[in-house]
Amino acid sequence: MGYVYAYRGTERYESLNFYLRKGWPIFAPLNCLLYMFTKKRAAKPIMNLADFPELKLVQDNWETIRNEAVNLRENGYFDKVKDPTSSAYYDIGFRTFYKYGWSKFYLTWYGTTLKSAKELCPKTVELVSKVPGVNGAMYSILPVGSKLTKHLDPVATSLRYHLGLKTPNDDRCYINIDGTDYSWRDGEALLFDETYLHFAFNNSENERIILMLEVDRPTNIVGKIINFIFKQIMRITLVPNVPGDQRGLVNAIFGAVTPALLKVRTLKQTNIVLYKIIKHTVNLTLLAIAFGLIYLVLTFIQSLF
Repeated sequence: MGYVYAYRGTERYESLNFYLRKGWPIFAPLNCLLYMFTKKRAAKPIMNLADFPELKLVQDNWETIRNEAVNLRENGYFDKVKDPTSSAYYDIGFRTFYKYGWSKFYLTWYGTTLKSAKELCPKTVELVSKVPGVNGAMYSILPVGSKLTKHLDPVATSLRYHLGLKTPNDDRCYINIDGTDYSWRDGEALLFDETYLHFAFNNSENERIILMLEVDRPTNIVGKIINFIFKQIMRITLVPNVPGDQRGLVNAIFGAVTPALLKVRTLKQTNIVLYKIIKHTVNLTLLAIAFGLIYLVLTFIQSLF
């Protein structure tokens, strides 16, 4: 935790409180183990794509992939997943970005290809399936005037790949990764470590659509064992795009609990004491569950050596 907060990367957290809210410190012990065993070509914020030649297949077919993404956009699928009445809305990893305009459409996620993706994006699904080491894939959209606030992703299982599909081709639409700006361009790709601080803005006059891939983090054998365990956790975070899609346990629980919590928020105006009791009880329960999972994972890893 101390290493991530004070030393990792060039960008620093605004405060300890910011780190505790946005830095996912609960995952820091396992993430740090993965950092230790990460191979040199991936031990930096932004990778050299020449070191990952397997990804060239996707980039070479970017226009085919773009056509399916644009079709989704024209048929309103990026808006449908932001509907609070839909199971797709309850995405524990990405839901907080909806309020800024960002949206996504899953293709695959840690071993599962979504039914809607097979039906609506068959060519992209086929292409992605041919690339070794892809843990997850999705389209994402960043509308005009939208943003992603400074954050990092919770687990270091994968590296994040971006392929520009329909972009403004404008420096005003960019992502900042550990202090370095990158502007998306049609047909151009980026590979970075999403567990470094990053944020994005689209201050241009056109929306940005990209393909996002979760690419296996290159590690030695010890890292592969740790990563295997992490991946089992990620499997249960599967989120559907439309009714009839597969969904994970976390999505089902999150979808059931969140509406009740929203109702509890109304107590903030009428009974602040009761509101705080419920809020802290829920947070502590979630922390206890998370710590329990981390403890079990660390105990298992220790037993292997």
